[in-house]
Amino acid sequence: TMKRFRRHGTESQRDRLKQELFQFTKTVEHGFPHQPSALGYSSSLQLMAIGTRSGAIKLYGAPGVEFMGLHDENAAVTQVFFMPHQVELVTLLDDNSLHMWTLQSHKGLSELLEIGRFLLTGPPGYTDISVTRVTAVLTHSSGELLLLGTEGGHVFIVEVPGFRELEEMNISLDQITSCVPDDYIGRRNLEHVEALQENPVNSNQVAIGYGRGLMVIWDLDHRCAIRHIPATQQLESMWWTEDGSCILSSHNDGSYCCWTLRTGDEREEEEKSNVPYGHFPCKAINKIVQLPTAGGPPFLLFSGGMPRASYGDRHCITVIYSKTQVAFDFTSRIIDFFVTRDGPQHTVFGEPSALVVLVEEELVVIDLQTEGWPVIQTPYLVPLHSSAITCSHHVSAIPLKLWERIIAAGVVQNTQYSKKPWPITGGQNLAPDPPQRDLLLTGHEDGTVRFWDASGVCLYPLYKLSTAAVFSADADLNDNMSQGAEGEWPPFRKVGCFDPYSDDPRLGIQKIHLCKYSGYLTVAGTAGQILMLELNDEAAEQTVEAKIVDLLQGQEGFRWKGHTQLDVREEPVLFPPGFQPFTVVQCQPPAVVTALSLHSEWKLVAFGTSHGFGVYDYLQKNNVLVKCTLNPSDQLAMEGPLSRVKSIKKSLRQSFRRIRRSRVSLRKHHISNTNKIQEANARLEAEQAEMEMAPVQRKIEARSSDDSFTGLVRTLYFADTFLSDSSHNTPSLWAGTNGGTVFAYILYIPPVEHRADEALTAQPAKEIQLMHRAPVVGIVVLDGHGAPLPEPLETAHDLARSPDLLGSHHVLVISEEQFKVFTLPKLSSKMKLKLTAVDGSRVRRVGVAWFGSSRTEDYGESGLVFLTNQGDVHVLSLPHIKMQIRYPCIRREDVSGIASCVFTKQGQGFYLMSPSEFERFSLSTRYLVEPRCLVEAPLP
Repeated sequence: TMKRFRRHGTESQRDRLKQELFQFTKTVEHGFPHQPSALGYSSSLQLMAIGTRSGAIKLYGAPGVEFMGLHDENAAVTQVFFMPHQVELVTLLDDNSLHMWTLQSHKGLSELLEIGRFLLTGPPGYTDISVTRVTAVLTHSSGELLLLGTEGGHVFIVEVPGFRELEEMNISLDQITSCVPDDYIGRRNLEHVEALQENPVNSNQVAIGYGRGLMVIWDLDHRCAIRHIPATQQLESMWWTEDGSCILSSHNDGSYCCWTLRTGDEREEEEKSNVPYGHFPCKAINKIVQLPTAGGPPFLLFSGGMPRASYGDRHCITVIYSKTQVAFDFTSRIIDFFVTRDGPQHTVFGEPSALVVLVEEELVVIDLQTEGWPVIQTPYLVPLHSSAITCSHHVSAIPLKLWERIIAAGVVQNTQYSKKPWPITGGQNLAPDPPQRDLLLTGHEDGTVRFWDASGVCLYPLYKLSTAAVFSADADLNDNMSQGAEGEWPPFRKVGCFDPYSDDPRLGIQKIHLCKYSGYLTVAGTAGQILMLELNDEAAEQTVEAKIVDLLQGQEGFRWKGHTQLDVREEPVLFPPGFQPFTVVQCQPPAVVTALSLHSEWKLVAFGTSHGFGVYDYLQKNNVLVKCTLNPSDQLAMEGPLSRVKSIKKSLRQSFRRIRRSRVSLRKHHISNTNKIQEANARLEAEQAEMEMAPVQRKIEARSSDDSFTGLVRTLYFADTFLSDSSHNTPSLWAGTNGGTVFAYILYIPPVEHRADEALTAQPAKEIQLMHRAPVVGIVVLDGHGAPLPEPLETAHDLARSPDLLGSHHVLVISEEQFKVFTLPKLSSKMKLKLTAVDGSRVRRVGVAWFGSSRTEDYGESGLVFLTNQGDVHVLSLPHIKMQIRYPCIRREDVSGIASCVFTKQGQGFYLMSPSEFERFSLSTRYLVEPRCLVEAPLP
C-alpha cells in the first residue's frame, strides 16, 4: 500500500533492513520423486540420475550431493544415460527430443545445466515419423557418439556434444536385411530397434537387437554386418558379457538365451533357451544382466519372467548366484535397475556390490556381498508416502539429549538392514554442518508417526512410532509376512516399505505436538483419540488408561452418524523403546481432532473437534474443562467424515427434501441475509469515504450458516498472561472456532508442591465474537515488548528471555480474513489489518518465526508468517502487524500442497509438492538449507 506522503529516509532505511532479513528461496526437494520414469548411472562419477514423467531430472551421489533440472517441454523422461567418463548426460523425452546436460563448476560449486537439445530429422526424403522415432540409445565409450535406434528399424549415428548427424555412418534397415538369410526375413518385418549394446572388448562392434528377435553385430569402422543371431522370439533386452564371448538375450515369453560368439564362425550357437519359471506361460523378462566375480560363478540378474497366471501381478527381480536364487518381490512396478561394483573409482570392472532398483514408489538397494542379501537403508529418496501423510509438525533446535534418545530408539528398529555403507558415493558435499538439530514429524493414515532429521539437505529417517498396538484392531498385524515359505517356488522375498493400504482409516494421525524439553508427545487421530506418550529408553509392558470425554455434555437432539471410536486394549501391551503411550483421551462423539496443544510445564493437553474442546490434566489423569461449541444449526457436524458413503436412494431423497425445504425457507433466509449484507456494505462505504488513502476493499458476501461447522475448533493456545486484571498474570487457555468466536479461560494451577493432589480448575473469562465471523486460525499473545510469548519450559531451560510481565500484553487474533490486535485484559480492539477485503485471499496456514539479519549478527525480528489460499506466503511485522513481504510460493490450484504447509521457527517451510515429496523453502536470509556440492570430471 503506497502512502501518499512517504518519509523517504525512514522508508528506504526500512527497505534496506527488509532485504537483510527476508528473501524467498525454494531450496531443496525431500523425499521420493513423483512418477519416476527413467534411471541412469555413471560408474565413473558414482552418480545416479532419475527422470520423471513431468520432465524433471534429478542426480544423486554421496548423501548431500543432489542436483535438479527441469526440461522446458512438459514431457516424460523415457531414458537417461551418462556419457562414459564425462560429466555430461543425455535424456530422451517421450516427445522424441534428446537433451544434453552437464555439471558445470561455478565458484567452486557444480550446477546442472542443459547445454543442447536435438530432434532427429533423418535423411532427406523420409516422411514417415516412425523412421526417426527413437526407441533405443547407446552412448558410445568414445564419448563422442550417440547411436539412436528407431521404430522404423534404422540406427542413426550422432556426434556429441554438438548433435551433428553423421549420415555416412547411419545403419539403414536395407543394409541389415540384405545380409540376413531370406528364410528369416521372409516371414515378417524386423520391427523396431529394441536394444543396442557395445562389445566391451572391441568398441568398433555394436549389437543391434530388433523387436522381432534378430540380433546383428555391426562393425562401425568397416560399416558392415559381421554376423547375425536369428532368435525367433520377441526380443526384450540384450547383454554383452564383459569378456566379449557371449550375448544374452531376454524375450517376451519369459525365456532368455546365451549365444556364444565363436571367432571365425558365421553362425552362432544358442546354448538352449532357458525359461527360469517355466512349464506354464510366463511374462516377459524385461532386462537381463550378467556380471563376473573374481573367484566364482557370475551373478545373473533379470526383471520379470514370472508365471503369468499365478504371479503375473508380482514385480520381481531375480538374482542367481551359484546355488542361491531369490526373486525379490517389490511393492510397485519396476522402472529399471543397475548394479554397483567395488573397485577403483574409474573402472567399470569390479566385484558386484549392490543391486539398485528404482520402482514406481521407492528406491531399494540390496547388498550383494553380505550373506542373505539384506537391504541397505537409503539416506535419501525415502518414500515419505509409504503410508499416506495426513499431517506434519516441525520442531526446531532439538536438545542433544532428546536427539540421542530418539536415534537410539530408531537404531533398535533397524537391525534388519545391512551394515554396508551407502554404495553411491559421487561428488563432494560442501554444505556447512547444519547450525542446529531439527525434527520433522509426519503423521500417517496407518496410525504411524515418522521422525525425520530435517537439519540438512537429506531428510533422513530416525524413528517410527506406531499407535495401532494401543487399539484392538480387527486383524492382528503380522510383521512376519515378508519372508517366503521354506521351499516356495518362485523363491519370493518381499522388499521395500511402500504400503499404502491402511487396516483402519480411523487410525490416521491428524495432529501432533512434541515438547522438546520434557520428551512428552501427544498425537491425535481421525476417531477422536488423543494419545499421551512419554519417551522411554527401555521396552515396557503397560496397560494404557482410557478416558472418555463427552463434548456434547448431554445436549439433547444430537445423534452422531459417523464412525465408531477405536477400542483401547484392556490387557497390557509390550511397547518397544521409544515413545510409549500412557493415556488415551477419547472424545465423544469420536470426530476428527481438529486442534491440539500441549503444555508440558503445566502438564496439560488441550484438544478440539467439530463439537467442542477440552483440557486434560495428564499428571492427575482427569478432565479439567469440557466446552461444547456446537451450534443448533450444526447438524452437519454429526455426520463425520467417514459417513459420506450413503445409498444413492437416500441421497436423492434428501436432495429433493432439501430443494423443497429451501424453497420454503428461501424467502425468510434471503431477507435476513440481504439485510446483513446491505448493512455491512453500507458500513464499508462509510469507512471508505473516511479513508480515501486506504486500498480498494472488496465487499464480502455473508457466509451461509451451513457453509462450515461454526463450532469446529480451529486453534488452541496456552498463555501465561493478564485476563482478570492488569496486575496479576495467570495461566490461560484460548480457543478459536470456525464461526469467528474466541473463548478464553483462566486456569487455576496449584503450586508445585501440591500440584499432584490439589484440583486444577478452569473458569471462563472472556469471549470475543468477530464481526466478520471468519474462522479463527491462530491466536498469539504478545508481551510488554511486543514479542510472542516463549514456549512452555523454554525460559526454564535458559533458551528464551523471560516474557515482559511489566508492560501491557496484547492478543493477536488471526482469522482467515483479517488480523486483529486486542488489549489485555480489557480486550478492546487496538488495530487490525484486512486481507480478504483487500485482495480476496484467505489465510490457510500461520506461524511465528524469528528472522536474523544477514548483515548484523545480533539483530533480528519476530514476524508472523502466513500462507494464503492463493499460494502466496507473507510476513507481517510484530507487534505492529504491517505487511513486510509477499512471495508466490505454491500454485493456487494445489489445494493439498497449501493444506500440508508447515512453518519453522527460523522462517523456513515445508509443503507436499506431490504425495511423496516435500518442497523446502526459506523466507530468511540467514537460515538456508540447500545443496552445495562439487562433481569433478573423472580421471582419464
